[in-house]
Amino acid sequence: MARIVMYCTEVCPYCVRAEQLLQRKGITDIEKIRVDLQPEMRDHMIQKTGRRTVPQIYINDEHVGGFDDMAALDRAGKLDAMLNK
Repeated sequence: MARIVMYCTEVCPYCVRAEQLLQRKGITDIEKIRVDLQPEMRDHMIQKTGRRTVPQIYINDEHVGGFDDMAALDRAGKLDAMLNK
């Protein structure tokens, strides 16, 4: 199963939706990096992704973007292949 890392905050509705989408795909083990609890990790996320918003999602060390990006991959039929690598 794929390794998922998600930069997120507790109150972010897009973070919740991303987690729900992954759970529907059978992914239950998500490494969450809470940037609201660790502000230095937000700086790290921005440097790493070039983006300021959460969630920022990695599948097997590949940055896929935020929830909208991951949902677009799912609609295009590409997400399942990434999750099953």
